[in-house]
Amino acid sequence: MAVPQVWVRMAQLQQGGPDEKEKTTALKDLLSRIDLDELMKKDEPPLEFPDTLEGFEYIFNEKGQLRHAKTGEPFVFNYREDLHRWNQKRYEALGEVDATESEPKSFIFMSEDALTNPDKLLVLIHGNGVVRAGQWARRLIINEDLDSGTQIPYIKRAIEEGYGVIVLNPNENYIEVEKTKAQVHLSSDSSDEPAEKRERKDKIQKETKKRRDFYEKYRNPQKEKETMQMYIRDNGSPEEHAIYVWDHFISQSAAENVFFVAHSYGGLAFVELMIQREAEVKNKVTAVALTDSVHNVWHQEAGKTIREWMRENCFNWVSSSEPLDTAVESMLPDCPRVSAGTERHELTSWKSFPSVFRFFSEALEAKNSSVKPTPMRRSNRIKYEEL
Repeated sequence: MAVPQVWVRMAQLQQGGPDEKEKTTALKDLLSRIDLDELMKKDEPPLEFPDTLEGFEYIFNEKGQLRHAKTGEPFVFNYREDLHRWNQKRYEALGEVDATESEPKSFIFMSEDALTNPDKLLVLIHGNGVVRAGQWARRLIINEDLDSGTQIPYIKRAIEEGYGVIVLNPNENYIEVEKTKAQVHLSSDSSDEPAEKRERKDKIQKETKKRRDFYEKYRNPQKEKETMQMYIRDNGSPEEHAIYVWDHFISQSAAENVFFVAHSYGGLAFVELMIQREAEVKNKVTAVALTDSVHNVWHQEAGKTIREWMRENCFNWVSSSEPLDTAVESMLPDCPRVSAGTERHELTSWKSFPSVFRFFSEALEAKNSSVKPTPMRRSNRIKYEEL
């Protein structure tokens, strides 16, 4: 391109007399008429890109990392040298690719009016472990009943009171798929050890695997193949899932007032959401009910403004021997803690159920009248006042 040479020439001309200055002015006028964007487009390939990962020749590996399907290399931005604009457009097109049929996916549950309800939206987040969307604790489902172990009572009550509902699925972060022979071989050959040492090691591993497979055949006959974990894009952890659902659904909903109920690790996921989307959450969320949350504002490095907002808009119903809604001392400077009326961690969401909805009603009323909700007892003997 001749542009740099023109500027060099201009620099030389500026050192001369009046005639040189006139030439410089003329050159400046000429350059002002040049559309640099058009120059860049002149030799640029068409801005036409695939609409699938396969089209880009990229896949997500078992660690959830984007890698080239053939070389295994990470994404390369400068696919074509000296074509920054084209490379940027390619990068943006890759970011818009939807999940393909072969890519692992997750799901959430939503009521029909979740995105259109103009008034209220309830978001439910369960804890970590084996529980899935709509569950609080499998132990309660199996040993007690659906009311205490699932989110069904919350969903029913919310719909009765005019809320839209979104149920998150934060524990479905990957799928297990069977390894191909090539993948099994690749994992064993990926070491940087000398070939001779690796051969001896492989021989030992094969003998060990043979004995283990023989044992596994009788111990667990249904699992005879090696598997690997394929992480779901942008949903590889409960925290990622909460942020993804916020960005694509909750923040797009019509509801003026969003309410969260987050149990155990779900509370940690909510705090991480606040850290990543503080302004948006403050603008849209009216109140948050945590049930025996395991969040920690110090370890998660939540800022002062987040801690202050949580003190004003959150309550954490914790496992305690004290009666329901009794104030419980907290060592953390965030949301007030009150008793859930049970010492069993997995029961806190169910035992605090009526108090949570009273808290939400008070919070909504407070938003319109500047009266702060206080869902706690003044002492152990004073009954919580009904609205």
